[in-house]
Amino acid sequence: MGQDFRLHLVAIPTDDVPLDGLWYEPERPQGAVQLLHGNVSNFYSGVQRWLPPLLASVGLACLVYNRRGHDIVTNRAGREAVGGAFQTYDQAIRDNEEAAGWLADRGFPRPAVMGHSNGGMLAVRHVSAHPEASCLVLLSAHAGGPNLVELASRHGLLARDRLQQVRDQAARMVADGRGDELMLLPGWWWVISAASFVDLDTNAPETLALAPSIRCPSLFVRGALEPPALYPAEEFQRLAAGPCDVRTVEGTDHWYNGRESEVGALVTAWLVQALNLEPARTRDSASERPSG
Repeated sequence: MGQDFRLHLVAIPTDDVPLDGLWYEPERPQGAVQLLHGNVSNFYSGVQRWLPPLLASVGLACLVYNRRGHDIVTNRAGREAVGGAFQTYDQAIRDNEEAAGWLADRGFPRPAVMGHSNGGMLAVRHVSAHPEASCLVLLSAHAGGPNLVELASRHGLLARDRLQQVRDQAARMVADGRGDELMLLPGWWWVISAASFVDLDTNAPETLALAPSIRCPSLFVRGALEPPALYPAEEFQRLAAGPCDVRTVEGTDHWYNGRESEVGALVTAWLVQALNLEPARTRDSASERPSG
């Protein structure tokens, strides 16, 4: 039986709109995790929903939050369209900095940094700039870099077999001052603004290029059904400056559907060892102590 925890709805200030999120606070925190969501995701679904309670149960406080580029298209306190279709990497990097500052202000200047998918690539970028991080956990982090859109399209995402057509359309729209207008994509995530597509195509941090700057212990998890070229766990392990463990989860996909318990147990066990956490004391064991 692990620790109980309290759950707080938070709003992290930025130079624009605040970042909504949840703060999982154990009774006796032994550290903290900064958890970064993937492309067009959010803090209340997928990995970000089922993993934080497990982290809190072993004594790790967890901050999970929406970057300004969350979901695909949404709105906030008005009718203006915002969300993942309009995101840029500069904005995402700044959002993660704000979240790190929020944690530091609460006594956690050296959190473990964890990210899923695009959040994993951004986690590598964040830790490369923050070597004080205690450790790094990559959950199906993608390769990033200048070949990302081409690689993803080749695997049926984004522009699929219409990459040059989409590139040309986005470039024309940006040149015409229409960068905030939406354009349809033939693959996931189906719709994006022209400026965001250009940014994705040209400004994505490169996971493997940053790997030699990662000196803290790291874990890279990938589903066995995911293409290694797009989620380069073994190559990251080879290039990382610090120790890196790779785990492949059989029979599962990018979201670990059907293997959530297995992945959760794997990640928490690795963190307990990497951070040398004390075993959680249960109410039963505490009640068995002699009194007086």
